[in-house]
Amino acid sequence: MITNFFIPELNNHYVQELWFLQDGATCHTARATIDLLKDTLGDRLISRFGPVNWPPRSCDLTPLDYFLWGYVKSLAYADKPQTLDHLEDNIRRVIADIRPQMLE
Repeated sequence: MITNFFIPELNNHYVQELWFLQDGATCHTARATIDLLKDTLGDRLISRFGPVNWPPRSCDLTPLDYFLWGYVKSLAYADKPQTLDHLEDNIRRVIADIRPQMLE
């Protein structure tokens, strides 16, 4: 996925100017993953084992943890979905209804 989708997408969006913030999940910090991202991003990688250390409790750098996931969860479970399909539909609906102004 990284080499077939993510890196090509980065290259379409001025990768030389981007900083990439990655959380500390084990699969995200595997040596092969970090090496590939370092090769692509150089010193503009913020990650647990990257050139710039990932600050795990930074509300500035991890806003999804401080707002979005809790917001989505509260609305997705509001009607107490009884099936996985129902829950997935709720999650898709909640995310589709989020407006850019809400994320500013």
